[in-house]
Amino acid sequence: MSGMKIFRSVSLGVCAVALLASGEIWAQGRTVEEAAPPSWEPMTHADADAPSILLVMTDDVGFGSSSTFGGPVETPVFDALAQQGLRYNTFTTTGICSPTRAALLTGRNHHAVNVGTVMDVPTGYDGYTSVLPKSAATAARLLTDAGYGSAMFGKGHITPLWEIGPTGPFDRWPTGLGFQYFYGFLSGDTNQWAPTLIENTVAVEAPEMPPEKHLDGHLADKAIDWISTQRSAAPNKPLFVYYSTGTAHAPHHAPPEWMAKYRGHFDAGWDVTREQTLKRQIAQGIVPKGTRLAPRPDVVPAWETLTDQQKRVYAREMEAFAAALSYADHEIGRVVDEMRRQTGGNLLVVFIQGDNGASAEGGDDGGINEHGILSGNAASLDVIESRLDQMGGPYAMNTYPAGWALAMNTPFPWFKQLSSHFGSTRNGMVVSWPERIEEPGGVRSQYVHVTDIMPTLLEAAHIEVPEMVDGAHQQPVDGISFAYSFNDKNAPSRHRTQYFAIWDNMGIYHDGWVAASVPERMPWQMTMTGQATPTQVDGRQWELFNLETDFSQSKDISRSHPERLEAMRELFFAEAGRADALPLHRFEGIEGHPRVLAGLNEFTYLSPVSRIPEDTAPRITGNSYRATAELDVPANASGVILSVGGRFGGMSWYLDQGKVAFHYNLADLDRTQITSATPLEPGKHELSLVFDRDADGGTGATVRMFDGDELLGEATLAKIQRGRFTLDESFEIGSDTGTPVTEAYQSPNDLQATISEVRIKIENE
Repeated sequence: MSGMKIFRSVSLGVCAVALLASGEIWAQGRTVEEAAPPSWEPMTHADADAPSILLVMTDDVGFGSSSTFGGPVETPVFDALAQQGLRYNTFTTTGICSPTRAALLTGRNHHAVNVGTVMDVPTGYDGYTSVLPKSAATAARLLTDAGYGSAMFGKGHITPLWEIGPTGPFDRWPTGLGFQYFYGFLSGDTNQWAPTLIENTVAVEAPEMPPEKHLDGHLADKAIDWISTQRSAAPNKPLFVYYSTGTAHAPHHAPPEWMAKYRGHFDAGWDVTREQTLKRQIAQGIVPKGTRLAPRPDVVPAWETLTDQQKRVYAREMEAFAAALSYADHEIGRVVDEMRRQTGGNLLVVFIQGDNGASAEGGDDGGINEHGILSGNAASLDVIESRLDQMGGPYAMNTYPAGWALAMNTPFPWFKQLSSHFGSTRNGMVVSWPERIEEPGGVRSQYVHVTDIMPTLLEAAHIEVPEMVDGAHQQPVDGISFAYSFNDKNAPSRHRTQYFAIWDNMGIYHDGWVAASVPERMPWQMTMTGQATPTQVDGRQWELFNLETDFSQSKDISRSHPERLEAMRELFFAEAGRADALPLHRFEGIEGHPRVLAGLNEFTYLSPVSRIPEDTAPRITGNSYRATAELDVPANASGVILSVGGRFGGMSWYLDQGKVAFHYNLADLDRTQITSATPLEPGKHELSLVFDRDADGGTGATVRMFDGDELLGEATLAKIQRGRFTLDESFEIGSDTGTPVTEAYQSPNDLQATISEVRIKIENE
């Protein structure tokens, strides 16, 4: 074969000798004159007119939140993009975080890529395992392969729980899914003031956040630096930046000046806010004239029936949400400006306001600690009121009540998770592309689903989905490009049918009609503890809506159209079955998912470790265990021996000026402290921490500390954490990074003693 190097080895074996004898090894020529011309694998370049792309998605922001879609929260950056581009008022998401993100990046329905639920609670059924398949290459991968520079900043939430630790595997981390660079967090949310961050595949410590700037500002800094570097190094290379904020998912964090901006703005309550928002939406042409508010459900009380205390607390919680969203919008504007400055005029911006509707997971009262709410340890209204001044700051993980979520979803019914209805799935979207959109400032009402984003980006970049990627046949793309609508407001919708299914909330859209199951369980009842009543699918009540006459799903007409309702129900199950969404379920099948440490109950650490996610660490939370630390302790040593969690829930076993101490922090509501009476003598010690969960299945535990056989202290815990302490903090030996479990020390509080080894034995996992 001319030009092919048949043999490279220096050492000659039998086969090589035979080749030499036959002369075949010299087939390419012994001299340059005799050889074939040299050649190089050509570099891939994007088409000359391919736009740079900025894809922005905020989190848990309902349709009626931002000023761009008539809401009460000022978002001038979003407003300006809408004036320069188009607002889409019939765009839908899946109704919850991870599924929307998977559908966004792959162009396939969420169940078709195994992300039928959030990464936190996968199940073993097809469509729900949380394992993105190789057959669904992402937009990032295809754009990168086509010559784009690509990066992702912010929230991931698309990596299986058992793969988020330092051992990976990393092929379902953002860099494994096609992004050349990633800076952000992998979990469902993070503390904006003390974030848990990953750079590519390595955990990194966040800089100290000044009072006027938290993670949203830091992410903007990192994105701007990356954009500038890329354009300096390759000015002819288009960029694809996926910028995904944690805002406005809880915690609703914002700098003080932004909190002050909204003081008193929501004292009139959520009912008035809904009415005012709808008026603005109609006046701005965002919704059709005659649109009615969907009825307020019974689970949300009328504002006028609340006590003065409830009104004070709830209004402040809403102020924090508004401040967080406005601040995020401001920082996103810095990224937009830099993309424009660096890439010139050919910039396509797709800005999706929310990966689902506004979240009602705060329940009746909202809260000061979302981790406590998710674990069934919510703060009382009195506790929340006592900490109102901490709202938005580093000592709160605050969220708001369901009534404000309903208002932020105006004019639609219900909230995030309840994917049967638009309060969960309808989100505002703006597309800005001055080089292609001929009449900016318009509203588009073609039906668009989140799966349509990827094919639209690929069409803009002149890229087709290949049949094979890395040896894997590519499954069909479910989305349909909506670029046809950019310059034709009257073009008929091309995406005609779309199913919705999160847990047992069922919905189906088809040619302007929607059939929807009536929700049975509210979002604040769906905690991450996995405790829920069995799924109910058969015998459920369904509603029917004609969107041509009822934009807001305000009037159920199922009784007058029983045949259409039944046909729509059948269509739902056909579409759901095609996408691997069946069987519908909540948490059945959650047990037994893969674990890095499966089968292990004894662990030995010979040196400090940090930033191990709880989901990939020994399961000491909620179990009985014995931890033994062999240390060489100098006089008056301080520092953490073992810690899990942080300020909003966790435990820490540590030294304090030579004394041995233990602190148990239950959702920042109930704290237990043990401290030895005297400091340790300098030298070698074998310290033990024995944590005994109630043997009778109760909710408490007994904790004892020892130095050898000497009892140093003990305590009884009336209640312990059963699931993980937090969504974003870590398991650590020799430190407590992030936020401190106890305010008795400041993080990271590195251990000053020398570790010989730390052993952990879990007794009854």
